[in-house]
Amino acid sequence: MAEMRNKQVVLRDYVTGFLKESDMNIVESTITLKLPQGSNEVLLKNLYLSCDPYMRIRMTKDYTAELGTYTLATPLTGHGVSKVLESGNPDYEKGDLVLGITNWEEYSFVSSAQILFKIEHTDVPLSYYTGILGENVFVSAACGAVGQLVGQFAKLSGCYVVGSAGSKEKVHLLKNKLGFDEAFNYKEEPDLNAALKRCFPEGIDIYFENVGGKTLDAVLLNMRVHGRIPVCGMVSQYNLTQPEGVTNLANLIFKRIRMEGFIVTDFYDLYPKFLEFLLPHIREGKVVYVEDMAEGLENGPAALAGLYRGRNVGKQVVVVARE
Repeated sequence: MAEMRNKQVVLRDYVTGFLKESDMNIVESTITLKLPQGSNEVLLKNLYLSCDPYMRIRMTKDYTAELGTYTLATPLTGHGVSKVLESGNPDYEKGDLVLGITNWEEYSFVSSAQILFKIEHTDVPLSYYTGILGENVFVSAACGAVGQLVGQFAKLSGCYVVGSAGSKEKVHLLKNKLGFDEAFNYKEEPDLNAALKRCFPEGIDIYFENVGGKTLDAVLLNMRVHGRIPVCGMVSQYNLTQPEGVTNLANLIFKRIRMEGFIVTDFYDLYPKFLEFLLPHIREGKVVYVEDMAEGLENGPAALAGLYRGRNVGKQVVVVARE
């Protein structure tokens, strides 16, 4: 079988400070679209790639946590939606659509362990897969991939929900399309503590943490007794050579606040149940999802770098192919 071009996004060098488009290269290799005889791998045509904040941490030379650092001059890896071209695993057939961990390239050979699940509900846009009553909920980075859903889920549960974002356009989107009760542009707030007191005169019950730094510090002053802080990310810290300190941690004690980090991989077993909950709400228009689509793998570096500057409006996705 003839060899095919396989465009790839690779890391040129380990990153210090904010990620730049020039930290990545677009290279072209070749690939034979045929599994080796006896292979149990799966050959994928990648369709949509997810730009996620955690990817920046893996570009740091001395990062030693679970996922490890990216290898220089090899394709980035991350979540993506792909079509199966050939399978050496009986669980997958040619034509299946899957979500999994794939490479930032046009075609990939992956192990079946990297495939998280087969996509059955194709009436919902494929790019969507990439990715308590009466209580007061605050969501930072509320216009991002995670924040926009968290706020809408909280509203479905009957909560009062406020979000912060980094532009007037995003604030308008939160209040007029995503259904948040209130939203503010943190860049226009000289005093985040005062902004939170204005929005939450009775305090915050739940803070969904996506940002860290000064926002977390201000939130701790405004949490209610027995408040909860699920920690999803701290995007304000990922590009800093010296992380910012948090000075109001004593509030965790006095207010008996529970603060706990989590990683999505801990909960992959719940994904089918999550889809059962989410997809009907999308079909009924009760949950909407805003995406920022970058067309073409060659625009992947700019899309990923822009994520850390807040240039995206909604979930940042790179479209490699539309099947």
